[in-house]
Amino acid sequence: MRETRQRRRVNAIATATVAALVTLAVPGCTGGGRGEARAASPSAATTAGAATATPVPSPPAPSYPLSTTPRTIPAVREHVPARGPGWKPASGARVIIAPADRATLTDEARLIAGELGLGFAEAPDPGPGDVQLALDAAPSGKPESYTLTVRDGRVRISGHDEAGVFYGTRTLKQEIRSAGSAPEGIVRDAPDRPQRGLNLDIARKNFTPDWIEARLREMGDLKLNQLGLHFSDDQAFRIESDTHPEIVSTPHLTKADVRRITALAGGLHITVVPEIDSPGHLGAVLRAHPSLQLRDAQGRAVKGAVDISNPASAKLVDELLREYLPLFPGGAWHLGADEYQALVVRDPQASFPQLARAARQRYGPTARVQDLATGWLNDRAAVVRPSGKALKAWNDGIFAGAVVAAAPDLQVEYWTGREIGARPPLDYLRAGRKVVNLNDEYLYYVLGEPNQFTYPTGRRIYEQWTPLVLRGTTAVPAGYGAQVLGARLAVWCDLSGAQTQAQVADGIRLPLAALAQKVWDPRTPRLTWPAFQTLAGRLS
Repeated sequence: MRETRQRRRVNAIATATVAALVTLAVPGCTGGGRGEARAASPSAATTAGAATATPVPSPPAPSYPLSTTPRTIPAVREHVPARGPGWKPASGARVIIAPADRATLTDEARLIAGELGLGFAEAPDPGPGDVQLALDAAPSGKPESYTLTVRDGRVRISGHDEAGVFYGTRTLKQEIRSAGSAPEGIVRDAPDRPQRGLNLDIARKNFTPDWIEARLREMGDLKLNQLGLHFSDDQAFRIESDTHPEIVSTPHLTKADVRRITALAGGLHITVVPEIDSPGHLGAVLRAHPSLQLRDAQGRAVKGAVDISNPASAKLVDELLREYLPLFPGGAWHLGADEYQALVVRDPQASFPQLARAARQRYGPTARVQDLATGWLNDRAAVVRPSGKALKAWNDGIFAGAVVAAAPDLQVEYWTGREIGARPPLDYLRAGRKVVNLNDEYLYYVLGEPNQFTYPTGRRIYEQWTPLVLRGTTAVPAGYGAQVLGARLAVWCDLSGAQTQAQVADGIRLPLAALAQKVWDPRTPRLTWPAFQTLAGRLS
């Protein structure tokens, strides 16, 4: 009996304990039936869970490091870094321009769109991933300058002028090619010099239109803006002529070829600067017109030189100038004037009495042969000047101490201090003349390396040369910097068979890239030469 009572007592205690636990676990059960308790339980549990659960955090925003300066040739002058993903071409992205910019920026927009595989549209506002091109609303700003902004997954390129916008697209193209994306931030950029380019002797060596066009595209990407075409020399005359077809060599460029070349150049903001060199370097013309050949006192013919005392010489050259002026729509013309052989002898007056006599008759009793040559240059300038083109002449064709002074608007293309009549650069700068740098110590690529010329190297230009180094290796004072308009690398084909077209293209690739860097920004470059060389290989 005792065991039975104890067993009942234990069961009762256990039952009471279970009941109490159930009551605590289900606070909604306050005396109602089992059905009510079951219905209330889920709602109460949900309410309690909502009050005590920890919110699930949102994914953290990506943390980007400050962007770094893009690597381009030429290097950008200023980059303001920012944090962000940058920009890269994406499916559905477009290059857009405002309808108001249709006439000015369509070519630039279509070009970069094609290069980056993007669409093109006229639209007032950019969408996600778009590249927007625009002209600056304010008229102020340096010519050819631009701003490139990468922000919020978009790119905006604005420029002072069309050329500036174009150069901004070249920077974007190079950013994508060198790194795969354009870094977040703002690029502000502008060239240091207004004239930057390549001079090409197509007279002594024939270069095909395709080859010339390939160099133009290369120049455009390097932000170079001048191509000099020396198309008449002793060896050949290389452009079709309607007024004097008898002087034209085979092979040559047709006028249709030239129009295609100048049209491409114009689209790349490159001015083609033609040169009919005179009164020397006219051997190809003289083969068809031997009566115009200069002869000395003994009757010996002088290579490549026309007799500038003969009015027929001027008539023929002026006919050529007038014929070709409309063929070249760019804003500059080169008149030559170098190495006239009558002036490289010890006594020009005695060696060429007919020239001395003509000089005195025209300019007075103290005039000399150099005055007659200067008068020739001024007369040719007068033919071209009404076109509004800037006028250029080689430095050794502009003389000191003469009765006749060269026209003051002639830009001096300084190449040498070796020739008779050549003077130090400071002589021209002190006289107030504008000068363009074609220093034969650094910038002359002479095929076959005759006359102690050696092929220029990109490294030497990159590390040692600036636009102020006009002659030899010494710079002119920085105070004359504004008068030095820029520079061109010059290809001369003295020994035309020494290299093929492909070898010339390969040989000038790095010198041209180095020149592009130093005329855009003459300061010491940030990249070492090996790094620059590697970058040039990646971008080519």
